[in-house]
Amino acid sequence: MKHPLSEELLSSLKSRTPKIAISGKSGCGNTTVSGLVARTLGFQVINYTFRNLARDRGMSFQELHTKAGQDPAWDRYLDAKQVELAGPGNCVLGSRLAIWILEDADLRVYLTASPDVRAERIRQREGGSLQEVLEATRIRDQEDHRRYQDLYTIDNNDYAFSDLIINTDGLLPGAIAGIISQALIEKLDLPSEDS
Repeated sequence: MKHPLSEELLSSLKSRTPKIAISGKSGCGNTTVSGLVARTLGFQVINYTFRNLARDRGMSFQELHTKAGQDPAWDRYLDAKQVELAGPGNCVLGSRLAIWILEDADLRVYLTASPDVRAERIRQREGGSLQEVLEATRIRDQEDHRRYQDLYTIDNNDYAFSDLIINTDGLLPGAIAGIISQALIEKLDLPSEDS
């Protein structure tokens, strides 16, 4: 398969060692889109999660989740680890807090989607009834908001500072990845494929 961007453009892009931060709430497409952007640009995707941390520490996910609920140091460690992994650049950090914690990101992207679309995506991935998933997602959003406020005084409902805000309703992941890739090329003032 031919790469969608020329080798010359990819080389020029990589020489800048850019960092892309992609955030959004559950069901907005963060993980899928982050992976596609990374593949499109030949970058590393940073997706260090509690599951990775539990494995690295030799404990179950549930054990770590319980400890993290009692001690915010686990959340802080996880977020610091993601920033550390992004250090060398040429990467896409996709996490709920990426646009806030990756302070030297070259491009900050926030993905949105309507509650119904988010719930349907989560339902397809995890199962359950749409009504149950809608309610669980509403509760998770509230809990996440409170947790981020308590941990970092971050209001994850305030993302207007992002370089790019994309409503993912009705868009295919590949199209979203293309929009983000083009936005990075333009932000770094590189010649586009069309010029």
